[in-house]
Amino acid sequence: MSERAEQDTVAVKVENRIAWVSYNRPEKRNCMSPKLNRQMLRVLEELEFREDVGVLVLTGEGDAFSAGMDLKEYFRENEALGIGAIRKSQREAYSWWDRLRWYEKPTIGMINGWAFGGAYGPLHALDIVVASDDATFGLSEINWGILPGGGASKVAQELMPFRKAIYHAMMGENLTGKQAAEQGLVTESVPHDQLRDRVLEIAEVLLKKDPNALRATKWAMRRMSEMTFDNAMDYLIRAQEALNGMGGMAARKEATKQFLDDKTFKPGLGAFDATKVAR
Repeated sequence: MSERAEQDTVAVKVENRIAWVSYNRPEKRNCMSPKLNRQMLRVLEELEFREDVGVLVLTGEGDAFSAGMDLKEYFRENEALGIGAIRKSQREAYSWWDRLRWYEKPTIGMINGWAFGGAYGPLHALDIVVASDDATFGLSEINWGILPGGGASKVAQELMPFRKAIYHAMMGENLTGKQAAEQGLVTESVPHDQLRDRVLEIAEVLLKKDPNALRATKWAMRRMSEMTFDNAMDYLIRAQEALNGMGGMAARKEATKQFLDDKTFKPGLGAFDATKVAR
């Protein structure tokens, strides 16, 4: 088919407060071109503060999540134009990965098929990642003479045990969804025909929780990854104080009331009814 227009490289559908966002280049196994990277940033920014969106799901159209960076459009064509074009394309890609990493709302990855190389950047940026058992993960860069760049090496090293990560990067062998879950690259894997239902189940649970607390929690978990224990303890105190000023105190009082007074809420068995919090 002819090359897609920039606005058509990403598909979006919002249903019941869930934004389903898809890479939309199935004919290219959803590899990330400069056009797609620019459009993805626009989409993320447009959805981030919409009141009808509570959770964002990222997946791929067709039989792939993303085969990584487009070798022709992202690499060859930009390399021919020089360092300025290369840096511009890098910034366009990394900017939406970074936006996704610190997104205001919970994010879920639905890995429906191939996830290679550059796809590891957004993979790491997502909060919760569910893969099909049949998905295929790979760092094939070593097989064609380069290292897994664009953050891919760091993602593998950070999410996987060191011995598994270095083997994955050096050998160029692929992982199934089950293996990716066992080695920590994704949260879990499920049979392919159960993938969407499982993602929907997780999204619906997240939608019932206090959005301010979710935002503070996900940011804290990421920030603490490079902190000492003492720094993390101090950070969490300050983060809770900040959360209190953004509705956290009202949420805590309502949750405590539902637990102690109304007897309608048990913290270990689910979320309190956040719709009753006075905003």
